[in-house]
Amino acid sequence: MSYREASYYKTKGYSQIATQGLDLSKYSSEDMKRLWRKTIEEGFHGICFSMYEDGQKPGDDISFEQVERRVKILRPYVEAIRSFSCIEGNEHVPVAAKKQGLKTLVGAWLSDNKEDNEREIEGLIRLAKDGHVDVAAVGNEVLYRNDLTLEELLGYIKRVKDALRGLDIPVGYVDAYYEFSRHPELVEHSDIVLANLYPYWEGCPIEYALGHMQAMYGQVVDAAQGKPIIITETGWPSEGGSLKGAVAGDVAAMKYFIDTISWTKENDIPIFYFSSFDESWKTGDEGDVGAYWGLWDKTEKLKYN
Repeated sequence: MSYREASYYKTKGYSQIATQGLDLSKYSSEDMKRLWRKTIEEGFHGICFSMYEDGQKPGDDISFEQVERRVKILRPYVEAIRSFSCIEGNEHVPVAAKKQGLKTLVGAWLSDNKEDNEREIEGLIRLAKDGHVDVAAVGNEVLYRNDLTLEELLGYIKRVKDALRGLDIPVGYVDAYYEFSRHPELVEHSDIVLANLYPYWEGCPIEYALGHMQAMYGQVVDAAQGKPIIITETGWPSEGGSLKGAVAGDVAAMKYFIDTISWTKENDIPIFYFSSFDESWKTGDEGDVGAYWGLWDKTEKLKYN
């Protein structure tokens, strides 16, 4: 695969070779499935880890055995796995990933619950010192949700950076692409810029989604002050409805995955695709569409295979 270990740590410049993506009028459904399978079988940089089986949800304690089984399913296709939390079984994800020889982007989930935040931060520091973390993410979309003030968030970031000093582990914060333009302090206090890019959630039709994502990435480049960038989330749901011009569906999900992986490989951009497995619990937060972001379905079977 085209991604080098150094891509986590060093800025290589931003080439941004713009590509148009697939013209759907030239592909049958079966052609799309074949190309989707070829794209996933050739491998890609990274994937966001889905923890929960049907009937499970955040707050449930998940076993190491369940996590390891799912990591092994993903192992043939990716070089890295992203986790979102360091408690309630999520701490098993980077341990299992490292056991399988994978890189890790490990997140501490921050919210307005200061007690849980302490557990998350201490868990992230412990995992990093134990050798399970390649990139540390202090919080995910905290500003987008208005869970913490900017000053509180920067305090947590500084605390983790101080704790990991000398370990050569870049520390950053994950949020929507525009938050780094709105808050340059985030970039100043981070070693690496971790950005979520979602044309779907901005109601962009699939025909224009790749170009829209490229523009989002360009905005992150402008804000990054030369620091490395990782696309920490992007994806397209396979069913569940629509948002303005963005329509969930199998063909759109296949096209978006193929276009995204082709473009990021061409530009050598590290990416964690969202997501690995469908998760039913997410309908509570995102409506019906929330349950269908996986490349695998909720029974752990690869879609379109």
